[in-house]
Amino acid sequence: MTSEQIEKPGRKPRIRDAEATKARILDAAKKEFAKNGLGGARVDDIAEKAKANKRMIYHYFESKEGLFQTVLEEVYLDIRSAEQKLHLEDLDPKAALEKLVRFTWEYYLKNPEFLTLVNSENLHRAKHLKKSEIVKASSRKLVSMVTGLLERGVKEGIFREGIDPVQLNITIAAVGYYYLTNRFTGSIIYERDLMAKDALEDRIRFNIETIMHLVCR
Repeated sequence: MTSEQIEKPGRKPRIRDAEATKARILDAAKKEFAKNGLGGARVDDIAEKAKANKRMIYHYFESKEGLFQTVLEEVYLDIRSAEQKLHLEDLDPKAALEKLVRFTWEYYLKNPEFLTLVNSENLHRAKHLKKSEIVKASSRKLVSMVTGLLERGVKEGIFREGIDPVQLNITIAAVGYYYLTNRFTGSIIYERDLMAKDALEDRIRFNIETIMHLVCR
């Protein structure tokens, strides 16, 4: 579509309506996929919750698989964008690392759908993410950001040398991810409410201490 078409008075409402419809579909699909997984989610239910015609879902996303891939891309781009907005380069290395660990934990708490969607995609052996260059490119920015943070810390004599930024990213994610995805079984096994306010505060302190002991000299 050309800029002239977009600017025509009769076209603007239609374009806005299309974007609003797509946004509603993606929001409904995220909730449905997070709740039921790719296999259990139904396009009819997504259309109903999005107040959209089912045919529009296939028009915009071609298939349920295509819709699932777009939802995955959206949630990954959201967390990657939020990480870039932390402006870790403006902080000293130790404060920046703590901010990243705390952000990751709080993001998981505020966005439980992210965890369940990642779980669902792992069940499918990441076949949808394999097709997504957008997600790969955004993830490289995270690795680059952490690489720069580690290099600054080493230069200032705060961090140990030779730490792999990818391994560090995985560990930061893991210490929060495992706790939350196993909170129900963990609460039974360890006989404590892992989601109680005090338990969550204890956990983030432990996460930060763990990463600091791993990274700092």
